[in-house]
Amino acid sequence: MAISVNLDKALDKAWEGASLVDILDAPVSALAGVTDADAEHLAAAFGIRTVRDLGSNKYFAVAGVLVALSGHTG
Repeated sequence: MAISVNLDKALDKAWEGASLVDILDAPVSALAGVTDADAEHLAAAFGIRTVRDLGSNKYFAVAGVLVALSGHTG
């Protein structure tokens, strides 16, 4: 089954319409709202250089899980 997702609002204009593989291998500044300076800070602090690195970073993954869990606490 083919799945189509429009990511244009999540991406910098230069990356709209790019393939998923290209986006994952793109610098984090390909994400809308992430500046080159932000990308430099992520690289310096966590070694994150690509969208794939950001998405697979253990610290960001743990933070995402904690936020998801917070919606299920009593």
